[in-house]
Amino acid sequence: MISKYFYTIFYIKFKQIYYRIWFYLTKPRINKKPFPKLRVSKNKLCQPIQKKQSLININTLIFLNKSNSLLKVGWNGNNNLVSKLWLYNLHYFDDLNATDYLNRKALHKKLLIRWIDENKIGKGVGWESYPTSLRIVNWIKWSFLGNKLSDYSLKSLALQAQWLTKRIEWHLLGNHLFSNAKALVFAGLFFSNKESENWLKKGLKIIDTELNEQILNDGGNFERSPMYHSIFLEDILDLINISKKYPEIIEKRKVDEWCKVSKKMLRWLEIMTHPDGNIAFFNDSALEIAPNLNELKKYAQRLGINYSFVKFSKVTHLTDSGYIRLTSNNIMGLLDVAPIGPDYLTGHAHADTLSFELSLLGQRLIVNSGTSEYEIGPAREHERSTKAHNTVVVNDENSSEMWGAFRVARRAYPYNLEVKELKNFVNISCEHNGYKRLANSPIHRRNWQFSKNSLIINDHISNTCKSAIAYLHFHPSVIVVENKKNTLILEMPGGQKIIVETKKGKPLLKKSYFAPEFGKKLDSQCLKISLDKKKTACVQISWNY
Repeated sequence: MISKYFYTIFYIKFKQIYYRIWFYLTKPRINKKPFPKLRVSKNKLCQPIQKKQSLININTLIFLNKSNSLLKVGWNGNNNLVSKLWLYNLHYFDDLNATDYLNRKALHKKLLIRWIDENKIGKGVGWESYPTSLRIVNWIKWSFLGNKLSDYSLKSLALQAQWLTKRIEWHLLGNHLFSNAKALVFAGLFFSNKESENWLKKGLKIIDTELNEQILNDGGNFERSPMYHSIFLEDILDLINISKKYPEIIEKRKVDEWCKVSKKMLRWLEIMTHPDGNIAFFNDSALEIAPNLNELKKYAQRLGINYSFVKFSKVTHLTDSGYIRLTSNNIMGLLDVAPIGPDYLTGHAHADTLSFELSLLGQRLIVNSGTSEYEIGPAREHERSTKAHNTVVVNDENSSEMWGAFRVARRAYPYNLEVKELKNFVNISCEHNGYKRLANSPIHRRNWQFSKNSLIINDHISNTCKSAIAYLHFHPSVIVVENKKNTLILEMPGGQKIIVETKKGKPLLKKSYFAPEFGKKLDSQCLKISLDKKKTACVQISWNY
């Protein structure tokens, strides 16, 4: 455990340590003066993306596929009845801007007052910086869309912004810091006085810095999570949206840069989206949290952003973020030859180095196991593990040392990547050093060979090790109709047959699960292939479509 703490701390920035101490030792002072006057604008806010309805009635809410009573749960989670993430969602107020939100206008007004009355300044989950940031944005959006905030709510909103500006999450950085900055920009534009101008200035300064830091040259978010990439992209589109409501307040060059970045991010997301229209499951990723590609495209179009859709070549390599997309006939593969994230920010990383996902005929065939929750426990431990992904586990260890709910100690780095696009097939090889910390320093090298009607995967572990097992996780809709000694016959939802043949190694079919959403686990099956005496394995996936 000492080594895990050492290597976890080793990678983070000094300012993260400094601000973590500062964050917990200081308590902001809030000036309860009258709220600032509102900034006047005749322009309307373009319709933002609408969330999924979560408010059923004044006491019943549903988040993460779990419905609960506010009376029973409370704002801060009485008796640990719900997860911290469920409570975060409770305080976001996403329902203010959800589908059919106008039909719940009276409920929303009551809930706003109730939140203010029952959540005293600076106390409880709701005043943590991240939910405060999202709530500020949601209240302001709701107001822009024809809903009048009372003076009582406006005063609370100003106090929340004042609190947030003194609770910026410099110790976490990443998407949390960007969300803080976005909320300050919203509040700084919504109100109009000297203090709100400072909020706006501070938010814009952070955004300038973080856009350069967090968005890579290929358009990917540096945390390498398609879900958080989508959240970040929506944030940028929201910023463009509010800038158009208040033209000439924010410099045109800044807004132009946001538009340019949003196009790059849309391209990246399109590359990392399966034919079914939803994201791949690398690192922390789940559906129904962030808007999907189609929703984001439509939002960009409403904002007047002219985005050219991607024309896929056979091989598309996102060189900066480290993913490869292969598209040929009826097959689409996504390969993970990426680092797990920026060294100082790996909280949403999984031990998924050299994993891959595969769709055939527009349907998912091979999937990573997904993310069902963030709480410390067996599910979180499993879903971040190497065995929950389509890659190789050595000595029953993870390729990167996952621990706790969001910690990583020593981590895998991919290298020696080779991509060869030949006449009849594409050959891709890569290796990683994640197991070098083990006895004899084993190295995992993987080769994918894609042709018109097959995918052959070769794995090799250099140097000796106690055990090595390659995993293949099948989507829950895929049925195993025949299980021979070294061959599986799979049936896709449309009735198409797929042959999975183990050419080297010992195969074993086991039960598993797939978590496409938080709070949802679907029964599935996975193939475990024990590498042979030479520490090699080979599996061929074939089809005739």
